[in-house]
Amino acid sequence: MRVKSSSSPGKTAARRRSVESRPRSIKAPKKAARKLGRERSETRAALLVAAEKLLRKEGHAAVTTRRLASVAKLKPQLIHYYFRSMDDLFVALWHQIANRTLDVHFKALASGHPLRAIWDSNRDARETTLTLEFMALARHRKALRRELAKDGERYRQRQVELLSKDFTKRGELSPTVLAILITSVSRMLVMESAVGLSHGHDEIFRFVEGWLGRLESSALSAR
Repeated sequence: MRVKSSSSPGKTAARRRSVESRPRSIKAPKKAARKLGRERSETRAALLVAAEKLLRKEGHAAVTTRRLASVAKLKPQLIHYYFRSMDDLFVALWHQIANRTLDVHFKALASGHPLRAIWDSNRDARETTLTLEFMALARHRKALRRELAKDGERYRQRQVELLSKDFTKRGELSPTVLAILITSVSRMLVMESAVGLSHGHDEIFRFVEGWLGRLESSALSAR
């Protein structure tokens, strides 16, 4: 038995017109990526110079939009014209400094005295203090942390690679342990000196200098 629909043709047509007359939701157009200033712009370069100056003199907490604009003698709005965020600015600054210094470090490592190169480069208070400022910043900025880790891994691998040629194993110390020990001691001396702590520094300095001399002499004999 067929059951007739309870809806009449007139009611169905009216319902259809009602649906068709409802306003349709309109999707908002996607925002175009914001255009940034040229990477080779003198203004952008001036902002990075000012950021490095602040970072060296006053530390990462001083690198704010207002202070940066003041030091660079530019309008604060220009910072966000050349960088989408302060994270982007710090990443750009890290790349600039890393490109400038890593090649120097690699050449020093390849000079035939890699242990001395690691020790001396990390005892450079000016450069080590700057690296520590970036490390402090990177704790709260994921994009910067990623870049520091990538470049740090590359530098550490190069250290171990060159140390492995002459210091395959000295007692219990592998090339990796040697690299980390020397880096840690030299950076700790810089950090303590920065706050005025110097007790025991002369003693550890003489010990490390003598130890490195003995290791290098042993490596020369093995060659």
